[in-house]
Amino acid sequence: MRKSQKIQYSIKLFLDKIFAVILLIMLFPLFIIVAILIKIDSPGPVIFKQNRIGRNGKIFTIYKFRTMCDNAINLGDGIFISKNDSRITRVGKLLRKTSIDELPQLINILKSEMSFVGPRPPLEDHPYSYEDYDEIQKLRFRVLPGMTGYAQVCGRNILTWPERITLDVEYYKNYSLLFDLKIILLTLLAVISYKGVYSNKKKENKEVS
Repeated sequence: MRKSQKIQYSIKLFLDKIFAVILLIMLFPLFIIVAILIKIDSPGPVIFKQNRIGRNGKIFTIYKFRTMCDNAINLGDGIFISKNDSRITRVGKLLRKTSIDELPQLINILKSEMSFVGPRPPLEDHPYSYEDYDEIQKLRFRVLPGMTGYAQVCGRNILTWPERITLDVEYYKNYSLLFDLKIILLTLLAVISYKGVYSNKKKENKEVS
């Protein structure tokens, strides 16, 4: 990153913490309602936890509201999910459609493990382990992973992994606060319009989360 980009990125991380605290306070009643609905709908924990690759290859635990039956990763297609996957709970379908399932990642932001905007954090060994990315691809790991990202607003799950990684690297190389703002606005539009969150199974499935 150039010096101007580094300054903007430092400002971004500061703003991340402020907005994360504000949103956690504002959304606390929603969190309680969602937690109750999840517990009523199916047995298992309210929060789904999974190890992901973060900044500079560091492994961290990501948090989401559980949208699938307990122990789903050991059932069906394992880490992959399709549109009509029977493992998704009734409440889970709504949470996924509205992206409410992602909100617990505000805690990851407070822990400096994630940002509002950045490359989505991949699993430890899918599609590759950190060591298997080449030096150009590893540029995506020089910034914090995000709740949403450039690849998500450019095609989300219809993109192949190489396409996603290319967009993530492009995000890093062209970083600016305005770029982040654009991604946030496009994300909100996608959520409001309920844009599809599932890929065509013949192309690539989404990981269990």
